[in-house]
Amino acid sequence: MKAVQANAGRTKNRAGATILFGIVAGMVGLSFASVPLYRMFCQVTGYAGTPKTENVAASSGVIDHTVTVQFDANVNGDLPWQFKPTQRGIEVRLGEETLAYYTAANVSDQPVVGTATFNVAPDAAAQYFSKLDCFCFTEQRLEPGQEVSMPVLFYVDPAMADDIDARDIRKITLSYTFYRMDGDGKNEPNTAGIASKGNSGGQS
Repeated sequence: MKAVQANAGRTKNRAGATILFGIVAGMVGLSFASVPLYRMFCQVTGYAGTPKTENVAASSGVIDHTVTVQFDANVNGDLPWQFKPTQRGIEVRLGEETLAYYTAANVSDQPVVGTATFNVAPDAAAQYFSKLDCFCFTEQRLEPGQEVSMPVLFYVDPAMADDIDARDIRKITLSYTFYRMDGDGKNEPNTAGIASKGNSGGQS
């Protein structure tokens, strides 16, 4: 009888351990999956200071309500680039499509691929900040010593003027941070939307 009880106890312990392992594995898998899902959610909704980049239509109209869009640039320490906005700020009307520029330069002696993350402050304005085209949509490769102008085309949705939590906002900051991408020889130069230095029409 005791042997039967002991075997039953070991069986329960193994079953419990299997269930616990399954729960832990599921939680780990969910944590990895949640990163791209969360980013996608933010890009669609403008949540957590993320500008809308998915299914963004052209502006439907312009209203006589202005905000100043300021531009911020950052570079992760692993990326040997210099990166800065061409203009510090632009006053725009809500709904007005505006083209702004950043400048990036590879100060190393090797080709380097970078990718940019972005956010908008204050958070209440993020859902109304719509990017139609941007260098941040794709990875960017710079050759040794190469300097390029990187454009971003955006507008601030006129619906912001009707939002009680956002209608009094007068300054919006668009911030980018470039990170290095690990190269494996498969990265190809990406020149889409990038103009060589001297050919840009940056505003100041």
